[in-house]
Amino acid sequence: MGDAPNRSKRAAQGRPLTGGIELKVIASHVIFTAYGFWRPNDPRGSWSDYVRSWDIYAHDPSTQIDERHSVAHVPHNREQRLAAKAAMKYRPVRFTAIQARAIGRGFKTAVDPAEYIIRDCSILPNHVHLGIDRHERKVELIVAHLKALAAQQLTMESLHPFANFLDANNRLPSIWGRRSWKVFLSTSEDVQPAIKYVQNNPLKDGKPPQHWSFRRPA
Repeated sequence: MGDAPNRSKRAAQGRPLTGGIELKVIASHVIFTAYGFWRPNDPRGSWSDYVRSWDIYAHDPSTQIDERHSVAHVPHNREQRLAAKAAMKYRPVRFTAIQARAIGRGFKTAVDPAEYIIRDCSILPNHVHLGIDRHERKVELIVAHLKALAAQQLTMESLHPFANFLDANNRLPSIWGRRSWKVFLSTSEDVQPAIKYVQNNPLKDGKPPQHWSFRRPA
């Protein structure tokens, strides 16, 4: 169990596993965030591509923790977090329900022609969860594509959070964080709980279930 993240990583890189068996990635659980959700030098720690749980919240500046349960209740340095927030160039982005629906329409314009197979999707105020089947494109490129089309859709609908912040080149700041969090899934037994996790995220946030037209449930 403790070696599961490493096994998935080796499988994704085409490395043989124990006994000469090689598992192939069939899907990914991906999370990417809105601008300002995770700041540079955030006291919660740095991103990890193979962390155990999205719910983990570190309470000190260490870069890694190894807990299997949420530690969000643990006290943290509030002043340090507020100082990091104050140093940001723009205010953190939180999507409204109207903006979330526009993001969904933007995702659809990327999903349909590229034939991405999105098993489920949840668009929350400051982050997005996806369950997506393996594709010829790397998952990082798929995320970049989705982010770009979502931002484009928000602009088209006059809903871009930074509409009043054009830079010297007449460009809008990005509404997204730079990186993404992902777990590679190698079996149907891995995929089903991950999809369930994606489905349940709006409920945990006190919001109704989401049913996007671009989803292709298994």
